[in-house]
Amino acid sequence: MVRVLVVEDNRDNMMLIQDLLMVLRYEVITALNGIEGVEKATSELPDLILMDLSLPEMDGWTATKTIKANPITAHIPILALTAHAMVGDREKAIDAGCDDYISKPINIVELRTKLALYLPNV
Repeated sequence: MVRVLVVEDNRDNMMLIQDLLMVLRYEVITALNGIEGVEKATSELPDLILMDLSLPEMDGWTATKTIKANPITAHIPILALTAHAMVGDREKAIDAGCDDYISKPINIVELRTKLALYLPNV
């Protein structure tokens, strides 16, 4: 089963994303802050990470840079999943190492399309 790590500090958003991923038949791993996200990325080696950018303890930009700097986790696609939807926010996420960007509120069709793009063998 394909495993997706969701790093999200808002519990309502986490439940929504988790439910959507489970309906799509993904195994979901969760983390509530950037530090926990980095730890779970390293210990669980998910197939893909959905990363909120505004996180406590370590923001998503820093967590992404940390994950991408580690040779063990650098290959894992990271999709920014964020309410930061102003001009330049997508580029900032890509510059931090995110492979792609999805703005909140979540568009289910866009989420499915991007998951299929980065998990083509599913």
